[in-house]
Amino acid sequence: MDGADAVREFIEAARPEHPSLVDSDHVLERTFGVVNIPNVVWIDEAGTIVRPAEPGWAGPAEYPEWLASIMEERAKQAEAAGKDPMAALRAGQDRDTYADAIRDWAAHGAGSRFAMTPDEVIAASQPRDAGRSEAAARFELGAHAWRAGDRDAAFAHWRETHRLDPDNWTYKRQAWSLVGNEAAGGGDFGRFMQFPAPDQEWPFDGDFNTDTGKVKPGDYYPKTLDV
Repeated sequence: MDGADAVREFIEAARPEHPSLVDSDHVLERTFGVVNIPNVVWIDEAGTIVRPAEPGWAGPAEYPEWLASIMEERAKQAEAAGKDPMAALRAGQDRDTYADAIRDWAAHGAGSRFAMTPDEVIAASQPRDAGRSEAAARFELGAHAWRAGDRDAAFAHWRETHRLDPDNWTYKRQAWSLVGNEAAGGGDFGRFMQFPAPDQEWPFDGDFNTDTGKVKPGDYYPKTLDV
């Protein structure tokens, strides 16, 4: 939410040839039903949604060396303790072949076996009931309060957001990241802090490590297609 400048730094370093939207107010999340990152929405040349928001990746995951080493060390610690904290994140949608489905659609258009009809898109889309609508409003109110420096109001709205829409990970991860990054003093690692530091007063009922530990394999990144 306050990180547009930080994001722009990485965009400019990558020198992309396509537009890069910095959606600091989560307008796309509300419009297209994004509930986690990364999520992908397929839209054809006519502006018609061909697949609604779903987990998707450009290819096999690659991490910076510093982050990969941290993840490797944590994996070793978890293995020694008889746990696998990444199981919930790995299960579900296959991240190594998702891009192949997009290539098939680019080659065959509406004839691709991955392209949905409008009725199928509607059936697969997330409905927004009164609870989800209120969660979206409270998330926005919390964002406004955070920018205004009213932390207590921001936390109160976000806690209610998480209660009303517990399956929306974008709401959770945004709030956790802001507080975790602040506690870590920013920097590369701070951007990934979605859990409390030792002895930190944590204003939420959950955090990334705790909540993903409760998720059944396949639910965090649900499988929506077979490539």
